[in-house]
Amino acid sequence: MRFAVLGSGSRGNATLIESRGSRVLVDCGFALREIERRLADIEVAAASIGAIVVTHEHSDHVTGVARLATRHGIEVWTSPGTWKGAGAPEVPGLRLFNGHGRGFGIGDLRFRPIPVPHDAREPCQFTVEGDGRRLGILTDTGCLTARIREHLRECDSLILETNHDPHLLRDGPYPPSVQRRIAGPFGHLSNQQAAEVLDAVNHRGLRRVLLSHISARNNRAELALEAVRGVDSGIDAAFLVAEQDRATGWLEV
Repeated sequence: MRFAVLGSGSRGNATLIESRGSRVLVDCGFALREIERRLADIEVAAASIGAIVVTHEHSDHVTGVARLATRHGIEVWTSPGTWKGAGAPEVPGLRLFNGHGRGFGIGDLRFRPIPVPHDAREPCQFTVEGDGRRLGILTDTGCLTARIREHLRECDSLILETNHDPHLLRDGPYPPSVQRRIAGPFGHLSNQQAAEVLDAVNHRGLRRVLLSHISARNNRAELALEAVRGVDSGIDAAFLVAEQDRATGWLEV
């Protein structure tokens, strides 16, 4: 089982996951031509993707979903609230799942939704299992919950939001209302909150942590890395940083 983050940040998000020939794209916040280009960068044809799974309806996660699905005949899996919030566009194959349910399978991959606090209709993040491995995905989340802690405890790899540094956010260009939204319980995880998540779910089998959704204005990669490397429980995993403008390349879970 392996994955590649094709881009992460406020201008677009997409993650490709593969196991034994099954390929699933989580979110598509890029225009059609751009997502096809990024897929080509990791030598993947868009037509080979079996499904798109959508976490929530914000534009940096859904901009290209309908066009990519329609162009290549790809199924779309999402929660009812998310699809309604996205305007319920026509797609060739729509599959709705219960965000509080036990999960669903797409080929060799098993998805388990995690309801998260975020300012969207019915937002979910996921654990994804395949070939005996488990990947956790946690972005666009305002705070750590018991459900998140429970789901992410046994992951082999983790994609983890480190959106902002509180001091840079406070002193940055955003008006107070936007700052409150970002830092609030339905906003985005700060570096320190991400470290708390990591401390709560850390275990001996955690191999890789990919820091993601890093704000270009309110954070720096070195600050995010410093925060998570300082976790009290000690982390043996390798730390990597997802970028907005380029794909990570393939990473083993």
